[in-house]
Amino acid sequence: MLDKAAHENFPVAPFFLPRAWRTDLMAVYGYARLVDDIGDGDLAPGGGDAVLLGLGRSQADDPLAMLDAFEADLRRVFDDRAEPPQHPLLRALRPTVRRCGLSPGPFLGLIEANRQDQRVRRYATYQELLDYCELSANPVGRLVLGITGTATPERVRRSDAICTALQIIEHLQDIVEDLGRDRIYLPADDMRRFGVSEADLRAPSAGASVRALIAFEAERAGDLLNEGTPLVGSVHGRLRLLLAGFVGGGRAALKAVANAGYNVFPGPPKPTKLTQLREVGATLRGEG
Repeated sequence: MLDKAAHENFPVAPFFLPRAWRTDLMAVYGYARLVDDIGDGDLAPGGGDAVLLGLGRSQADDPLAMLDAFEADLRRVFDDRAEPPQHPLLRALRPTVRRCGLSPGPFLGLIEANRQDQRVRRYATYQELLDYCELSANPVGRLVLGITGTATPERVRRSDAICTALQIIEHLQDIVEDLGRDRIYLPADDMRRFGVSEADLRAPSAGASVRALIAFEAERAGDLLNEGTPLVGSVHGRLRLLLAGFVGGGRAALKAVANAGYNVFPGPPKPTKLTQLREVGATLRGEG
């Protein structure tokens, strides 16, 4: 997801942004991370989040029950006649939603993506993966445009391309971690095309066929980043720098994967800070 990619590859609300933007971006980021933690079973121990949502502590280990309760609480954010949300994170989100005129769609999309993660462990085609990214990644980019008051149909289209690219890059970095959760985000038809089996993904080191597959998917992600890059030049000021950070961070991550010889199995390849800065600078200059 974009929220995870932002956390791992570049800051989601850097210091140079106006304070109001940072506050709103962190509210959205906190929401996205909590939804993700519910879906991944990574909540703080003790069941406190379940209690806040009106469930029993034991239900904290039931992602679908937690997501349903969280969605019900989210809807209170958008209903002026309802009582305030029960979860403090959603109470903190309410001012952002009202101040920026945000709609529930992107927030609901992130919840649905995590529901899908409970039901769907494999993706047959690249299009199925893109449809998943529409729920799991693209909403956060749309929220960034909403918070900054810069959303237009063309910018949303470019943002979607960037967010989907970042999601795919994250999946490539985290193949081993995802497999530990019994999830594979490499399309099955691409795996067959490159002669890659699930057993190959469990090897200590990526073989030639796996590395060729990862290179292929990385090239696709790079093409999506290029498709989305004109978004950076369509805005000005500090927002332009923020969006260049997203694109540059993605490009730096792709370079790290390439520099690892597309062998991501020993651990997620991470770009250096210098590489990130160079890629951000190149993006701002319209290079690449």
